[in-house]
Amino acid sequence: MNLPIPKSIDDVRQLLTDPLFKNSFFILSSNVMGIIFSFLFWLVAARLYPKEDVGVATALLAAASLLILLTRFGLDQSIIRFFPHGNKDRILSTSIAVSTAFALLLGVVFIMGIDTWSPDLQIVKLYPLIFLGILGIESTTHYVGLSFLAMRKSEYTFIRNLFAGMRIVFLYPLVFFSALGIFSSYGLAIMLSFLVSLIFLARVGIKPARIDRPFLRESFRYSSGTYVAGLLALLPAQILPLMVLNVLGATETADYYIAFTMTSVLFIIPQSVTMSHFVEGSHGESLKTITKKSLAVILATLTPAVILLYVFGGFFLSLIGKSYVEGLDLLRIMILSSFFVAFQQTYLSIKKIQKDIRELIAISALSFVLLVGLSYILMLEFGIVGIGYAWVLGYGVLALIIGIQIRRSNWLK
Repeated sequence: MNLPIPKSIDDVRQLLTDPLFKNSFFILSSNVMGIIFSFLFWLVAARLYPKEDVGVATALLAAASLLILLTRFGLDQSIIRFFPHGNKDRILSTSIAVSTAFALLLGVVFIMGIDTWSPDLQIVKLYPLIFLGILGIESTTHYVGLSFLAMRKSEYTFIRNLFAGMRIVFLYPLVFFSALGIFSSYGLAIMLSFLVSLIFLARVGIKPARIDRPFLRESFRYSSGTYVAGLLALLPAQILPLMVLNVLGATETADYYIAFTMTSVLFIIPQSVTMSHFVEGSHGESLKTITKKSLAVILATLTPAVILLYVFGGFFLSLIGKSYVEGLDLLRIMILSSFFVAFQQTYLSIKKIQKDIRELIAISALSFVLLVGLSYILMLEFGIVGIGYAWVLGYGVLALIIGIQIRRSNWLK
């Protein structure tokens, strides 16, 4: 497979104006900016607010994010896939209405049962409208952002996310409201970014519309399939810390989590590029061409990032705490798996473009089984570094299987 590597200045200029590259750049920049803003947000919060308030606010934001995640129902993927050739007004309005309605419903259930599953979050019973309001606006803003990506307007998402960084500023005037102040700072920033998004929506001519039931019927299989595949992809991150805790103990769990968090930063690169790949494929661009371009961009950006983290990983770990340097071997092994992860994510994007739901779920399920199963087996044999071996072996086997599938299909030559 010949990757489109630029060989002249004209090739570089053409690459810079390419929609796939441009959108990859803005998506990646938005994601990196989000990480920086999040770090600064919690850094400032930790200095202004008592530790207990930070803990409660963290749990509140985690709960809201989980509720939104559970109520996407795959519509976030359907927006990208069906937006270019469908009724944009109706698709966006329908996705927002369905997901946000269920998010609010689940939010009410969460508040009513707070004494059972999280007694320490009694604050949501005192201020239920604030919790539900932030829940609703975050769900809505998420879909608006996806609509910009689907229209190849990722620069709008980037600008919108700049305003979301105002949550750091809002921490100061709301300091007297304890944990609610932290949570509300986040909510106000999301509201601000939503208002900015409305300006962009008007600019591209998208208006509110009635719920499109034919779209829901047409996209049901696709939405539900991508929803299941997405959950399978997220589960290992939730299961492995508990597995490490039960098998190896709390200290090793801390080492694993920090190494995993740092490695996850690398995954932003293939995630951003494959999102742009998904958008371009949904617009009908040549699948062979955009796949080769995507792999070239991923390779060009991921390689130096891997080298940087491999060489200076010990230094970054020492910034968190000297004891965390013990996880350096694990970190160095895990980051090598990022190339296999990038290959898998590109293939999953291809399957979403092709609407091959069966293959999408099969690969996601196999990934889950390999990663969790091998982690448990190799952890017992090699300790904490066994998880690193499991990542490389699991994703490596998956890449081999995907390579065989591509070779059989004979379409990427």
